[in-house]
Amino acid sequence: MIWFGIDPGEHPFALFSLSHRIVLLISILGSVLIFAARHLLRAFSNRLIETAIALSLVFSEGAYHYWMYKNGIWRFSDSLPLELCSISLFGTIALLFFQKRWIDDLVFFTSLLGATQAIVTPLLDFDFPHFRFLHFFYTHLMMVWVALYFTWVKGYRPTLRSVGRVLLFLNILAPILWGINRVTGGNYMFLREKPPIPSLLDWLGPYPWYIGSLELLLVSLSFLLWYLFREKNI
Repeated sequence: MIWFGIDPGEHPFALFSLSHRIVLLISILGSVLIFAARHLLRAFSNRLIETAIALSLVFSEGAYHYWMYKNGIWRFSDSLPLELCSISLFGTIALLFFQKRWIDDLVFFTSLLGATQAIVTPLLDFDFPHFRFLHFFYTHLMMVWVALYFTWVKGYRPTLRSVGRVLLFLNILAPILWGINRVTGGNYMFLREKPPIPSLLDWLGPYPWYIGSLELLLVSLSFLLWYLFREKNI
C-alpha cells in the first residue's frame, strides 16, 4: 500500500519538492501563529491540549517502531531512538507531561538546533501521503512548536545555565553513542560519517574533523539562541 509499504515506488521523497515546500511553509506559519497568539494562549488553561499532544506523539512514535518491526526493517544499527531528534522527541513528551524547566533546557536547544535542521534537510525516503512522511514531519514540527510554545507562552526562557546544561548533556552523550555505533555498526548522531543527503555537515570539513567543527558550531548557535530568546519584554 502507498501509505504503509517499504518501497518508495514512483514517489520517493525529493528535497524541496512541492510537498516539502508546503511543510516548510506550515512550519513557518505555525511558529508565527504561536508568537502572535501568545497572549491569548496565556489566558487559557491548556493542560488538556498539552496532554493530548503528548499522547499523540507517543502513539505516533510507537506506530513508527511497529511499522518498522512489522516490515522487517527494525535494526539495532539505525532504529534505536538514539538520534538527537529522537532524544528531543522524548524530551518534548516529558516536557508536555511534567512541565519541568530542566527538561525544557534540553528540548529548547535540541529542537531549535536539531529538529529545524531535520525539517529543512530531512533524511527521508517516502513522500506524501506515506505514513513515514506524516510521522516524520508531524513529530519534528511538534518538537519545534512545543519548544516555542513553552518559550513564548509558558515563559520558560533559556539562561546561560541552560546553555551549560545542554552542552554538558550532549558531550556526555556523544562518547556513549560512539561506543554504541561501534557495537551496532550504526551512525547515531552522524558520529561515524555524514548523512547521505545534503546537510549542514557538508560545510564542516571531512571526517572526523567535522565533529570538532560541529562542536564549535553547537556552542556558537546555543549562545545565539540564548541571546535571541533570553528573558526580555516582547
